[in-house]
Amino acid sequence: MRLTFIGFGEVGQRFAGQLSGMPDVQLAAYDLKFADPSAPNAGIAHSLGVTVATSAADAANGADIVISAVTAMSARDVAKQAVEYLSNDQIFCDINSISPNLKSQLSQTFLAAGKHYVEGAVMGPVAEPGIKVPILSGGAKARELATALNAVGMNVTPVTEVVGRAAATKLCRSIMIKGIEALIIELQAASSHWQVEDDVFASLAQTFPSINWPQMHEVMSSRVRRHGVRRAGEMRECADMLDEMGRSGEIARAIANVHEKHATT
Repeated sequence: MRLTFIGFGEVGQRFAGQLSGMPDVQLAAYDLKFADPSAPNAGIAHSLGVTVATSAADAANGADIVISAVTAMSARDVAKQAVEYLSNDQIFCDINSISPNLKSQLSQTFLAAGKHYVEGAVMGPVAEPGIKVPILSGGAKARELATALNAVGMNVTPVTEVVGRAAATKLCRSIMIKGIEALIIELQAASSHWQVEDDVFASLAQTFPSINWPQMHEVMSSRVRRHGVRRAGEMRECADMLDEMGRSGEIARAIANVHEKHATT
């Protein structure tokens, strides 16, 4: 299988690190940072045996599956460019955290051009499970994509032929998970300021005895420090989703602001 990554950040690097060396897998990638000599992305790709391309079109040339793993802000442009250079026997898999409506619109653009778009929703942190992280897929080729990627060790579950459902599942979950992360960051900041942190955590432990609150804060705040900018972008997509439903995206935007403010990278 010939697999291409558009975007070679954490997800691309983690997946490629596990897929490289497999006898039946050939990997290529393109990332804007490949042109930056101070960025490590291209060097990491070379070290993993990934073909480093000078453009997205070059990276996708001859690929069976093209995985878009960029930022929420870039996802639309990357997909619309891909419509122009992909052939009708290639599958474009968009695993970016963008709104269900946007994924549906992009799918329609591909369909009108006779091309194949499959949405992917990554349902958890990638760092530890890597290619075993659960991914939901949606679209006419969702089952075909899942069969191909699962054959090389991935964990893809086709859930629908209607693009948008997988994204909705992901973003609805994110409202809760990233909301809790934002709340616990604000909780710790306020309780630390008033020097009541131990008392507050002890009180919470009485109400929710199954949760180690200091440990939960450390784990969640660490994730936000590392990935807060990307997570903020995802939460703004959640806000768009809520707005499009006729509800207010205000809470989702507030969560995004906490993640962005707390991020160090």
